[in-house]
Amino acid sequence: MGSRAFFPSLAEARAWLDGHVNLEATAGDADGLSLAPMRGLLAALGDPQADYPAVHISGTNGKGSVAVMTAALAQAWGMTAGVYASPHVERINERMAVGGDPVSDAELTELLGHMRLVEGHLAAAQDSGPPSWFELVTAAALRWFADVAVDLAVVEVGKLGRYDATNLVNSRVSVITNIGRDHTDGRLGWEAVVMGEKAGILHSGATAVLGPMGAELVAIAAEESPRELLVSGRHFELEENRPAVGGRLITVRTPLASYEDVYVSLFGPHQGHNAALAITAFESLVGKDLDEPVLGALGDVAFPARFEVVDRQPLVVVDGAHNPDGLAATGAALAEQFTVLGAVTWVVGMMRDKDPEAMLAAIDDSGARCDRVVCCAPGWPRALPAADLADAARNRGIDAEVAGDVAEAVERALALSTENDAVVVTGSLYTAGEARLHLAPRGQ
Repeated sequence: MGSRAFFPSLAEARAWLDGHVNLEATAGDADGLSLAPMRGLLAALGDPQADYPAVHISGTNGKGSVAVMTAALAQAWGMTAGVYASPHVERINERMAVGGDPVSDAELTELLGHMRLVEGHLAAAQDSGPPSWFELVTAAALRWFADVAVDLAVVEVGKLGRYDATNLVNSRVSVITNIGRDHTDGRLGWEAVVMGEKAGILHSGATAVLGPMGAELVAIAAEESPRELLVSGRHFELEENRPAVGGRLITVRTPLASYEDVYVSLFGPHQGHNAALAITAFESLVGKDLDEPVLGALGDVAFPARFEVVDRQPLVVVDGAHNPDGLAATGAALAEQFTVLGAVTWVVGMMRDKDPEAMLAAIDDSGARCDRVVCCAPGWPRALPAADLADAARNRGIDAEVAGDVAEAVERALALSTENDAVVVTGSLYTAGEARLHLAPRGQ
């Protein structure tokens, strides 16, 4: 790429990047999308995605967890693994990491400078609009992975799949974690529609690994003619999934082996299912069973803002759950793995496209207690006003307060809590990120 710095600082590079359309910050209608602009952008960069194989991951929930666990297995196998994930929790650098280390400010500044240069060449050569924010960041990540010569890229889909900017990677294994109600109007047949888009990442040269789902959805996946189709409950199975100190103990049966009492250092029953997907996907990639030292990597996985315990007295958990299924998983993890003698306060901030009634109902249905909710709105353009969330909570008979922002909400929850209580911060990764930044100076 050369050593020339196209921007004097990451702040100026970010300012240029933020001048592009960002579908994460707006409503982001997927209609009318095409891979043609992304294909042209990558071609101008020398098609870096062709230099390494990829594990490509879609699904409503669990994509990030499956990605970091797959990368951990790859690193333990001896591979240099890159991970591309979205959205970030605190810093844009988190979106691309190699060997667990996010891209440095200097590298990211240079990468974005290169993106600006290529964008200029493309604009001069053809009559087309500028690439989107997500297309530029995705292209930068794929270029960086080639520059540092990764052995494997583990790539998380941004939205749906078929027309996602990531859907040009050289996938050898494609994973669909689950199909849940998110980014959908919920009309009759929505599951098949969502699956049809997510199944767009399945290709004839790659193995497809599917989480638990019905026969109708499996049939939609099969229509994409993957090289091999591995379905949870049929070709592999999570046979045991029980709580352990600091995480889970699982037993997984795969096409090649049975792995007993594998320790996973993440909380909640859902992480057992995510680990089964990661194990099956990586086993399929290498075509061999996995030994104990490789599986042992799952016991050292840390994932910010995914049921992250940041304090113990009171218990403080930060979790980026952003839809009803995610909140149900958060509640189930709390109910199963922690005994809270006092009150449980939920600090919740979510996006405007979510149904607050459904989100709060998911907490109730999970078996977790919800003694009060402190409502807030993260600093994001499409955040739901805190007052609207509070109205929904009161309609359900839940004691609710409104805070000016996430930091104020966290402080209020802590002020209301004793050492026997619990505080759960959730509703969005943006809420989780702001909470982590606020709590960090406290030494938590």
